Amino acid sequence: MPNTKHSRFVATAVAVTLGATTLAACGSSDEDGEAQSGPAKLTYWTWTPGMDKVVDLWNKGPGKEQQITVTVKKQASGDTLVTKILTAHKAGKGPDLVQAEYQALPTLVSNDAVADIAGESGDAKSKFADGVWQQTTLGTDAVYAIPQDIGPMMFYYREDLFKKYGLTVPTTWDEFAETARALKKEAPDIDLTTFSANDSGLFAGLAQQAGARWWTTEGEKWKVGIDDAATQKVADFWGGLVEEGAIDNQPMYTPAWNKALNTGKQIAWVSAVWAPGTLTTAAPDTQGKWRMAPLPQWSKSDNVTGSWGGSSTAVTTDSKHKAAAAKFAAWLNTDEEAVAALAKEGGIYPASTSAQLGGAFSEPPAFFSNQADFYTEAASIAKTTAPSAWGPNVNVAYTSFKDAFGKAAKDKSDFGAALKTMQDATVADLEKQGFGVAE
Repeated sequence: MPNTKHSRFVATAVAVTLGATTLAACGSSDEDGEAQSGPAKLTYWTWTPGMDKVVDLWNKGPGKEQQITVTVKKQASGDTLVTKILTAHKAGKGPDLVQAEYQALPTLVSNDAVADIAGESGDAKSKFADGVWQQTTLGTDAVYAIPQDIGPMMFYYREDLFKKYGLTVPTTWDEFAETARALKKEAPDIDLTTFSANDSGLFAGLAQQAGARWWTTEGEKWKVGIDDAATQKVADFWGGLVEEGAIDNQPMYTPAWNKALNTGKQIAWVSAVWAPGTLTTAAPDTQGKWRMAPLPQWSKSDNVTGSWGGSSTAVTTDSKHKAAAAKFAAWLNTDEEAVAALAKEGGIYPASTSAQLGGAFSEPPAFFSNQADFYTEAASIAKTTAPSAWGPNVNVAYTSFKDAFGKAAKDKSDFGAALKTMQDATVADLEKQGFGVAE
């Protein structure tokens, strides 16, 4: 790895460890001496549907007043966008703003692709739950993005079939396991749910809820804790249920999974706040039959959830108008009108706590018209989101998870061994890239 990249990572690691206020490599607009006065024309890379309509509100309102115009450039999401951002940055031709998933931020920071906008973010922090805001600061006093949308995790269940089979909604994971076993005894052909290895975010969120911190720093080195005690507990729990046949072992998002949900062969789903949209297409015949509840807890005294999905708006280090870009990012994700438009046009669940009970969420999703308090409950759950800890090679960890856990689920074999494979692959990749890795 080039020395310049290593130096930036060292700065990041030290900042994470010591809580430094800024990163020299990602200084504010004033520090880099770039012109910030006068009209500014900004480019924003995003994949959110309808974002152009939201940006029009800015361009015709506060943007016009401040002479800051934003142009939307639609992009693919995930690793494809991260790669494109890094490629553009190396050429010095990055956009002014990018939409970035939370788990992608450490990669962008370690490559000096996104700027610290702590000095330009104003009082934005007060608009978000602590666990959500932490995802954009990486544990430092720096601010690398403004949270946009989140995916607090919840438990979804068929209310009618829970009544039919005499089941009680589980409030702990022990109760969840007993519910799965009780259902199997009552109806052997029915599954409570499935363990799926084709979406790494689900497992990551469950580990997060259990207290896992997969990437941390120790001095000037990364420390990978994917096989820590918290994650081992989660892996052993789900692996045990699969091995004994208490739940299904088939992947989500397949025709077979859709059919199981639609016909009542599976009667629950551990998911996130965006689940109603998925159920609308996966199980259309079940509208009005589902309910949402908080995620089961590891202890009755706990009240915490994990996060599955979500993204932020970051300002790039290539921008010649960082202060202007930061103003737009803050407006986009905290202004009442802007967030309402994001919810309507983009279908997102906003990270801003005040927006979660705004007009766009005064009524439940149409698929959950039977649960009037859906969004009130969702907002309460969102406040309990546990902090996460992402690193610079989440993509490698996620790919390893799909391979190792996919095989383990299919074979009903040891999930602990799959977890070790995931840990080893992540560490090996960091070392290959030239990062220092603590034992």
